[in-house]
Amino acid sequence: MTETPIDTLPGIGPVTQSRLEDAGIRTVGDLRSMGSVEAYRRLKFMLPRQVSLNALYALEAALRGCHWLDLPEDVKTALRQEAKTIDDAFRRGAAARCAI
Repeated sequence: MTETPIDTLPGIGPVTQSRLEDAGIRTVGDLRSMGSVEAYRRLKFMLPRQVSLNALYALEAALRGCHWLDLPEDVKTALRQEAKTIDDAFRRGAAARCAI
């Protein structure tokens, strides 16, 4: 499963696949080893205006094999906090991004 292409996960379409590959995430194993939050961080810093909280939900849901709307509320709450931390660091600038 680790070498399985990333687009085999549910909810990962061609656009997301391309963005993930640009971020160096090519396989299910790549995504599993770094987790949804790190993948989101990479995407957010590459494409800050195109990547939203829904991307983080979708990445987490893909790893869990479900639709993002089906994520438990406590998981969504934790992901929102992670996204806020990443977004705040992005707004503070390059020096702050290294401190995450």
